[in-house]
Amino acid sequence: MAAPLIVSIPHTLSREEALRRLREGMHNLPQSNLVAVEPQPWSGDRMAFTVRALGQSVPGSLEVLDQAVRIEVMLPGLLQKLWEPLKTVLLGRTKALLEKK
Repeated sequence: MAAPLIVSIPHTLSREEALRRLREGMHNLPQSNLVAVEPQPWSGDRMAFTVRALGQSVPGSLEVLDQAVRIEVMLPGLLQKLWEPLKTVLLGRTKALLEKK
């Protein structure tokens, strides 16, 4: 059964600056053999994406809030074991974009 996996990444930027940085950088996510993230077009402060792992495709979203970025991924039970590698990819790239000067 699919369950939402949600992570919130705090930031100290304005919402507009956080959004600008993420819009510019999320389409260049590093890919791996284990997990690939395919961003979709932005809709306001929100971007949908697809995660591909082990022949499966699952939906996710990223939303820029005033003081945090919220990432949600709907992983089916079998792929929940991949949450840690996926989280490493998503959080690492998102944090790098938010901390970049």
